[in-house]
Amino acid sequence: MIGKGWVQGVALVMIFGFFVMGLLAYRTYTASMPMPKQVVSESGEQLFTDADITHGQEIFTARGLHEYGSVVGHGAYLGPDYTADYLRLATEDVAEQFRTAGVLDARNAVVQEFRKNRYDPDTGNLVFTDRQAKAFEHIQKHYAEFFGEPTTKYGLRANLITDPAEIRDLTAFFAWTAWASAAERPGHNYSYTNNWPSEPRVDNGPTAQLVVWSALSLIMLLGGTGIMFAVYGRWSQKVGWHADEAPTLAFKQPGEVPLTKSQRATIWYFAIVSLLFLAQALLGAAVQHYRAELTSFFGIDLAEILPYNLARTWHLQLALLWTAAAFLAGGIFLAPFINRKEPKKQHLLVYGLLGAVVVVVVGSLITEALSIYGVVGSGNWLSQQWEYLDLPRLWQILLVIGMFLWIAIIYRGTRSKLKTSAKTSMPWVFFFSGLAIPAFYAVGLLAGTDTHLTVADFWRFWVVHLWVEDFLELFTTVMVAYIFVMLGVVSRRIALGVIFLDVILYSAGGVIGTMHHLYFSGTPVEHMALGAFFSAAEVIPLTFLTVEAWAFLQLGSRQTSGNKQPFPHRWAVMFLVAVGFWNFVGAGIFGFLINLPIVSYYQIGTALTANHGHAAMMGVYGMLALGLAMFAFRYVIPAAKWPEKWARISFWCLNIGLAWMVFASLLPLGILQLYHSVNEGYWEARSLGYIAQPGNAVLEWLRMPGDIIFIVGGILPFIWIALLALRHFRDGETVDELPEHPLYDEIAPGADTSTTVAAGADATDGS
Repeated sequence: MIGKGWVQGVALVMIFGFFVMGLLAYRTYTASMPMPKQVVSESGEQLFTDADITHGQEIFTARGLHEYGSVVGHGAYLGPDYTADYLRLATEDVAEQFRTAGVLDARNAVVQEFRKNRYDPDTGNLVFTDRQAKAFEHIQKHYAEFFGEPTTKYGLRANLITDPAEIRDLTAFFAWTAWASAAERPGHNYSYTNNWPSEPRVDNGPTAQLVVWSALSLIMLLGGTGIMFAVYGRWSQKVGWHADEAPTLAFKQPGEVPLTKSQRATIWYFAIVSLLFLAQALLGAAVQHYRAELTSFFGIDLAEILPYNLARTWHLQLALLWTAAAFLAGGIFLAPFINRKEPKKQHLLVYGLLGAVVVVVVGSLITEALSIYGVVGSGNWLSQQWEYLDLPRLWQILLVIGMFLWIAIIYRGTRSKLKTSAKTSMPWVFFFSGLAIPAFYAVGLLAGTDTHLTVADFWRFWVVHLWVEDFLELFTTVMVAYIFVMLGVVSRRIALGVIFLDVILYSAGGVIGTMHHLYFSGTPVEHMALGAFFSAAEVIPLTFLTVEAWAFLQLGSRQTSGNKQPFPHRWAVMFLVAVGFWNFVGAGIFGFLINLPIVSYYQIGTALTANHGHAAMMGVYGMLALGLAMFAFRYVIPAAKWPEKWARISFWCLNIGLAWMVFASLLPLGILQLYHSVNEGYWEARSLGYIAQPGNAVLEWLRMPGDIIFIVGGILPFIWIALLALRHFRDGETVDELPEHPLYDEIAPGADTSTTVAAGADATDGS
């Protein structure tokens, strides 16, 4: 059903993309900022070793500091960026030493002191000047006071880190990253981090590469979009969503569609997903309140109960876990429609997987709290890890195993169909796209807490970007296309064309575009060049989706002429339409805004990053998860009891609340913070003093109405629908084998369908 050219196009894009990623992986390991074996002063005193740096890095992750502040720009946004923070503290300390010694031009002396690279690759020794060594001792006292603060005034739990040895190693970790941000890379006039952060005290400013590759990225975007529209204009009748080959249909109504036991089991998944969604949103509101009112939550000292770094850890982890669980359930729900026959005891495996998912979710949340509270030591299988991969190594491994068990369940449920289908058919594409989910999430196992920071970032962003923005996007496209095939509104050939086109468009920019996260992580400059150039291409398929949105909506609401039976999936399709909108706005516009190297240089780790993250994560994967749930709910809730009003309220409140969040709060906050970063300095823009300014506080409080609309009007009705579905999940006919077309009937031309209206359906049902 699909031409060889499509297959060859996918193969070429994948081979090229991962070949380049292989070269970049090699360069990451061989040309990143060096880890010294030991750091010594000019007088020969050993200050710290590579083991101390690694231990400090483990403490940084275990105590949840990656979910409080950031390092080399990556992490959370309430606390400082510790790379920039140490660099500022060290330069001010050294400058004061120069002034005390009578040096007239202390600034120029500081620049020379910090930009000179005293690392010896032959011995592995890094030499700090005696002034830098003295600053290191002074800064240890600063961090001992900060992390040993006996109150919760910083949003952290009181006495978070009090062990002098741990403070010393943590400071060593910060000192190493700060050294790499100022010391010039051998043979170049910029630092290992491409002169990031912006810091005039060491002459850190935008490099020529930053400016040039930003301009070339814009050319790539404009040229690629022009080519896309030219191709679309020429072949628009052959690509994208269209239904000219679809037969005349009558959609089967709720109560008419039999389901298998495994399909009914997925309702438990979606019900649990709804509760995790609520918990995640409430934690997000708590995280947000810290920025509006750091020391009080309406008179309560929230940090005593739920410190900021724990709230953000749980908020971010649940965002990934509830959407992933919905994807697992969606795949299981669709499998019987694909195969039309369910293997014996398949539902027992589905329930078993559900139990495993619950254990991983609860276990990871508990051990993350124990790690942040210091009950669990650093650097072990129960201690917290990097941002996004926060769940301790034990639960990370179990989650990977669980996802592979999920794909085994999918394979078992579709095996007979796969045996009789070509490798380029819809069933195989569904299976391969599902297999990519555990496979590429497993790559995150290469980023341990003791892994070199730059290497860890390289593999971590394979999960954050490549897993989320490419392969989950692919699975999204496949599931949406398969739903339309099952509903009979598009042919398999058209669906396959859309899937293969999306794979080519997404992967052409998305694979290598992963490197836009590593501009300043200590990688060589080619990571920035290729990451910037190819990440600009990521906007092109999102533009294509926007062009196709109207055709997509028409397909979703398609009804036969004269057929009074309503289309039963209006709200499922509306959530899918919302996916397209937020894909373009959140991932496309907001993503491209922060991906330009020259913009990223000043804004990384600011509210603009959060703006992109919320709009893209909730807008795309959250809305898709809810759409899948609505699709399943429609077949278990009796037609007469379908809560049409609550489905409508939930959809609009979730989208209005999300739009309010990004447009009324995060976007203006991000723009102001970007301006302050360019005008005053990056360190100043990330400081608590700036965040707490009255004008910013007003914008932070302005988010509250949107949060209330999102939670009360959006999530609570969705939970009600989920509980209603759970109440009726056993209603209706349960079978082991489904008909050829389980969701619709083909109608002969001229047939009268005016009387075939489902019992309980009325003019408002799915209208």
